[in-house]
Amino acid sequence: MNREEFAELSAGHALHALSAEDERAYQAALAADPEWQDMAAQDVDAAGLLGAAVPAEEPPAAIGDALFARIAQTPQIPATPAQEAAMAPPPPRTEAIQTVARQKWMRGMFALAASLVLLVALGFGAVTVNEYLTRPASVVALQQIEEASDSQAATAELASGEGTVTAFWSESLGQAVLVSDDLPALTDEEIYELWFVRGEEAISAGLYRPADGDEPALLEGDLQPGDALAVTIEPAGGSPTGRPSTVPIVVIPTA
Repeated sequence: MNREEFAELSAGHALHALSAEDERAYQAALAADPEWQDMAAQDVDAAGLLGAAVPAEEPPAAIGDALFARIAQTPQIPATPAQEAAMAPPPPRTEAIQTVARQKWMRGMFALAASLVLLVALGFGAVTVNEYLTRPASVVALQQIEEASDSQAATAELASGEGTVTAFWSESLGQAVLVSDDLPALTDEEIYELWFVRGEEAISAGLYRPADGDEPALLEGDLQPGDALAVTIEPAGGSPTGRPSTVPIVVIPTA
């Protein structure tokens, strides 16, 4: 067994993902070559950090219901016996399927665990790692936009003359994020609504209420070339008409 093969088994062992046969092969290889003890120990530490970094959560029950509902609505056209015989490739061996699937899965999980270990080695604590993994979608999108080759940004003052909003967008990603400074305070009956202004049409891009200071606002939906980005103050549930019901506090062209 070479080092790469042992590394795959070691990652699977650390994640408790080996079959009985692979576990025996792992233990035999470890006993035969004590130099691999360090690699095995590092994989166990990485897997432990991976498990501790993210709190356990039950997946929403609605996911399964939605999946089965989608399957039920999708037309199924059965193939004739002749078509099935002509189109069916020779079935791969079960062992080959298991080996490929195991290797791909373990490599991906091992890479993630190794990344977490690197973060800790660089001085990040487990709390910081958890915060990194649970970043708001708007923060993740802002980072992706800033790293895109066609990333653009523009800043505009609020209509009141107090405060600013900076828009970051990428047409290749189809995403836009707004970063604000000194937005007007809202009452409990108000909320910000985001808009794509496309020609004469205003398309709602979601509601926004800063949960912690002036955190970024991710516009929901796909940005189109030439869109302007706008923000209005609406009733708590959003515009009752589906169109801006007040004058935008800011409008930022992207073209």
